Amino acid sequence: MSFPRRRESRNYELRTNSLMTQINITLGTAGHIDHGKTALIRLLTGCETDRLKAEKQRGMSIELGFAPCLLGDREVGIVDVPGHEHFIKTMVAGAAGIDGVLFVVAANDGIMPQTREHLEILTLLGVRHGLTVLTKIDRVSDERVAAVTDELRMFLCGTFLQDAPICPMSSITGQGFDGFYTALKDVVASICPKSIDGVFRLPVERAFSVKGFGTVLSGIPAAGSAQIGQEVVLLPSGQSGRIKAIQVYGKPSEYVRSGQCAALNIPQMDYRAIRRGDVLTVEGNFSPTQWFLCAAAVLPGQSLPVKNGAEMRFHTGTADVAANVYRVERDEHFADGDILFQIRAHTPLVAAPGDRFILRSLSPMRTVGGGRILQAMSSRLRYAQGQGPAYAKALAEAQRDETTFVAFAVESAASGAARLDDLTSFTKQTPEQVRRRLEDLLHTQTVVTLSDDVYIHARKLLAMHRHIIETLEQFHAEHPERPGMDSAALAEGLELDKGVFEALLEVVLKQGTIVRRLDRLALPSHTETCDPALAKRLRQIETAFLKNLFSPPGVDELTAESRLRPSQIREAITILIEQKKLFRVDRTMMFHAEAVEQAKHRIVEHIQGQGRGRLESVAFKYLIDTTRKYAIPLLDYMDKIGFTRRVGNTRYLK
Repeated sequence: MSFPRRRESRNYELRTNSLMTQINITLGTAGHIDHGKTALIRLLTGCETDRLKAEKQRGMSIELGFAPCLLGDREVGIVDVPGHEHFIKTMVAGAAGIDGVLFVVAANDGIMPQTREHLEILTLLGVRHGLTVLTKIDRVSDERVAAVTDELRMFLCGTFLQDAPICPMSSITGQGFDGFYTALKDVVASICPKSIDGVFRLPVERAFSVKGFGTVLSGIPAAGSAQIGQEVVLLPSGQSGRIKAIQVYGKPSEYVRSGQCAALNIPQMDYRAIRRGDVLTVEGNFSPTQWFLCAAAVLPGQSLPVKNGAEMRFHTGTADVAANVYRVERDEHFADGDILFQIRAHTPLVAAPGDRFILRSLSPMRTVGGGRILQAMSSRLRYAQGQGPAYAKALAEAQRDETTFVAFAVESAASGAARLDDLTSFTKQTPEQVRRRLEDLLHTQTVVTLSDDVYIHARKLLAMHRHIIETLEQFHAEHPERPGMDSAALAEGLELDKGVFEALLEVVLKQGTIVRRLDRLALPSHTETCDPALAKRLRQIETAFLKNLFSPPGVDELTAESRLRPSQIREAITILIEQKKLFRVDRTMMFHAEAVEQAKHRIVEHIQGQGRGRLESVAFKYLIDTTRKYAIPLLDYMDKIGFTRRVGNTRYLK
């Protein structure tokens, strides 16, 4: 099977039969049009990367070309990018996945416009390794080679290539090739292969169909790894399928890793519906979105549009779309001169934290700046929910280190604490990656475990602990007669979901700084105290219920008998319920605790005695000597609290 459709020389085929190691490093070319990038790749690899008829006719690269490259006992991939200014978007798509660059400058032309723009783009994409190749030296004098070399030294000063070798050579005569080849091997040796951690994600460069195999997608995975037989999904379209075959650097492989030039055969997908910029990934990890929070550097002499919401071109991965730019804060610069802003892409995209991007103006078409994506978002920043400039700055800082990023994800969780699924979704890391980071954070006590796979940041735990103490202090001061605060009311004040609050509560209770009293929460130092008037009302209301155990009074009856105001009666009833002296069996009816206990006792006696294991509803009113008005609500209450079990009109002990 042959996915990449390239022509290889016999020399290259012989060389690839020797013992070698494939490493997940991809190099790329860059430089002005007609400076010899494709010819250099042809000489180095034996591969013809210009595959289109138009490319061969016009003698210029239009699309990306891929070739395997053997350097000693190591095999890497090379992406050949077009140099014409009209194909900058294609150049960015190719350069987005590279680890090092062969920066090509022709000796006869010297530094040209796309020489400058390509270097700017490489810098903005975060490329940090490479060398400069001074080509076409067979066409100029030695003096010209020396002059252009000096010119390049000045031009590259202050860039990531300032200390990199400048290799004069000719792709026609082969002059200087050995020195270039040695320097290239040294560059590759200095590059650390991409980590294969992370969720598999491949920005699609192109898709085509191969007879007998079906749809093939090619590109360079940005993260993770995949293997034959794995289920994958294409976003944003949602097409899904199973990987049937893989080629890496043009050779069959069982798996593909991030940073490798690869072609994946997925027959279930329709290649006609696949576009450059689509992303192949694993189900359940990414959702296409249009909003992205970004940090970007602006090139010298360039500036972002003054108008908020201005339209620009947004390049990330292999995607190139129109987008609107919204500053997070006017004239606000972050560390290293980065500007924080939001992008609203006109087309839904898939991107992860840390992905690089390029911004270009529409007229004139010019690279303005670029940087890294901080977060894919469902909407514009919600300042009212704390997603303002401070949040954006903290997020940008946190992403400089993976462990700190996980800590930030825990601390910024909307529910107050984060589950493992929340963290993998936010960071776009695998569960295994996140667990490793959490182990470090737990060891340093930066993060605390609330329960299985639920974590809270130590700062947030301390803040919530203080809030709980302060809330209970205020409640005790305002309601000294009550045993404590209802846990639901306390949770509402903390704005936590039920599961997180209960886990947090268990941690705080174990510390002993709060206690449970009669199913209420209180400070250990709290003692119930009543003013004499309230104490008298409580005794008066309780006595009324004790006198009528199984025909308890309602608020209207109590008002008539006690001559208290309805508000005073309701207050007394609330306190007695909190003190577990009264129990509410339905919306309007309460029974004294003594009545509930006696009813339980009589039910047990009846079921275990003459009832022969059961209690009929009609018999209950005779057991407690009351009317149906009171008997049925009390019997339903017994079902509710799990004391009895109802089957039709019959009750059994649970």
